[in-house]
Amino acid sequence: MALHFARGFGCAVGDRLYLLFFGSSEFVGSCYASCTKAIKGGIWSYIARGRLRFAGLSTVALNGVTVIPDSAAQLMAVEQLQVSVELWPLLRKRIKLNAVGMDRASFTMINDGDGTNYDFLFRKKTASTKDTSLTASSLAQKVDRLIRQAFDKIPSNLDLNEVRVTYQDSSGVQGLYVPEGKMRNGRYDVDVFLNEVSDKWNLNGIIDAGDEEFSVTVTSDREDMEVPFLRSRLGLAVRFKAVTFDLKEIKRHGKDQLKLSGNWEVDQLQVQHRRLSEKPIVVPQASAEGGFLLAENAVELLENSSIKVRDFVVKPKLKYTHTPSKLLELSVSTGQFAAQDFFDAIPTGLFETLEGIQVKGNIAYQLDFKVDFDNPEDLVFRSQMDDRELQIVRWGRADVAALNQPFVHGVYEDTSKLRDIVVATSNPNFRNLAQIAPILRRTVLNTEDPFFYKHHGFEEEAFKLSIVTNIKERAFKRGASTISMQLVKNLYLDRNKTMTRKFEEIILVWLMERSKVVSKDRLFEIYLNIIEWGKNVYGITEAANYYFGKTPDELDLGESLFLSSIIPRPKTGLSSFDYTGHLKPWVRRHFNTYGYILSKLNQLHDVAVPEAYGFYGVTLQPNLRPPRPYGVVDSIPSSDDLHDLIDGIDAEEQQRRSLIERLFGKKEQEEIEEE
Repeated sequence: MALHFARGFGCAVGDRLYLLFFGSSEFVGSCYASCTKAIKGGIWSYIARGRLRFAGLSTVALNGVTVIPDSAAQLMAVEQLQVSVELWPLLRKRIKLNAVGMDRASFTMINDGDGTNYDFLFRKKTASTKDTSLTASSLAQKVDRLIRQAFDKIPSNLDLNEVRVTYQDSSGVQGLYVPEGKMRNGRYDVDVFLNEVSDKWNLNGIIDAGDEEFSVTVTSDREDMEVPFLRSRLGLAVRFKAVTFDLKEIKRHGKDQLKLSGNWEVDQLQVQHRRLSEKPIVVPQASAEGGFLLAENAVELLENSSIKVRDFVVKPKLKYTHTPSKLLELSVSTGQFAAQDFFDAIPTGLFETLEGIQVKGNIAYQLDFKVDFDNPEDLVFRSQMDDRELQIVRWGRADVAALNQPFVHGVYEDTSKLRDIVVATSNPNFRNLAQIAPILRRTVLNTEDPFFYKHHGFEEEAFKLSIVTNIKERAFKRGASTISMQLVKNLYLDRNKTMTRKFEEIILVWLMERSKVVSKDRLFEIYLNIIEWGKNVYGITEAANYYFGKTPDELDLGESLFLSSIIPRPKTGLSSFDYTGHLKPWVRRHFNTYGYILSKLNQLHDVAVPEAYGFYGVTLQPNLRPPRPYGVVDSIPSSDDLHDLIDGIDAEEQQRRSLIERLFGKKEQEEIEEE
């Protein structure tokens, strides 16, 4: 006699289990059966086989159960499985597990590149089967429903014997093995082995479904044991000595407010991912306390939620509102704290240039950030640092003080080193500021960082414009690098484009500018002598000679405006010229904009100002000109370069609008756009 337990039990012991007891007339008068049932359509597509019997009013025992997805390898095989539910909730059509026993079970997940044997478990429901009751629920109600369902599905008593979970893909096979595990009245202590060898994790804690409390402590025998599955799926390597998570309290205030509070701790955490860092990031000790408040359409951190790394503590305020607008609010107010605590808290391997740094004094930081993703122009961004007491006792690996002395700068192309540049008078190509044409210095400053001599390494308005632009474009289209930031990136940071490199750059710039150990003139001098101006063209001496056969002190207005225009895209410099050696028409906008700025700032009083700010007088050396009508030269831009060129021009357009408005007001901006 066939029972429909394949469909009922297949729903992870969910709502269909109720049908197993009361929904089938075939059950009447039977207590034992064998079953083979194929279910297709909807979210299910598998074959389940097994033998079923009932041990009491609320307990189901299954023997020899297998689940084989349609046209795929076997997913599950269980020799013995026994499930008990609580009777009173069952009478209210609510399934709440009481006990689960599993003996000699294996779960094998396979991803062969063309498909998996488990995707049907996560397939979205069709319109006919979708639970429409969720669509009208608030965020708090949805999360509350998930929490209740989770606690209902966790039994108070659990017995596991020889349970294996295996994941297989092109990178290999990884698995977990539980030889024996027990939970009694919610308390558990289970050993989990990796690939059935001696490496093991221990999980212990308590799950109290009645009080809705959950805690777990996971410890490993060795610090170098890697959490399985993550590397093959996400390219992420995670190791730890111990992790503790404790969900202490769930409070409900009406239907539309839910508060979750708890804490977590980690000991000797190691994380490695190519987007974060080339080397493992090590956090010796960290913890967090607090939780989240969920409302109808928003989620925020509970007041006084804190994160602690060693002796450094921060209490951020964070809120995200989903409707009617997507609004993100972040506030950080540290109050006074010992600066050394902050640097000691930086994980090893995260910012290598700061390793070994010693400071003294107290600092305080205040950040207020608010962005409406539907109206990013209304961005609020205020960042203030009180570092008046900060003193740098010893620099780390990035010895900024050494910039005052002769040094050697390594030039890289991506991650490959090209050559060294000696930043000293012993290098015949080195020029101090007095040996570089003043007009070149002015054009570079106005193009790259007009407030260089006024700010302390950062330009807040440029940051805001960058954030607004990137939100609008839904991609990273614009940075906010000052000359100080570009210099730090070139001198100290590796060429691996990771998420953390920008934060390292910001901290180094802050320390460099705050210490005042190197003058602004010296920083600008180094910048002009090392930056790239073309394919294997570095420093102003090489640039002036390469394009125009001149020395840096001989450059005129037009040549200076051209050289400043290609700094963001140095390898596309030759593409600005036609076969006659003259500039192409699209370059004229740069001349008009920055020539106008120089004139308004009275920075052209000591130079000849030809028509179009020297645009027509800029001529490329004959040996670099492409032949007519087509030419192949060493730096003709690739298709990627052309895309970057277009993006760069768009970014510069926004930059020039912002710069003109800040320098002269909105009216002046409108006037120049009309010219």
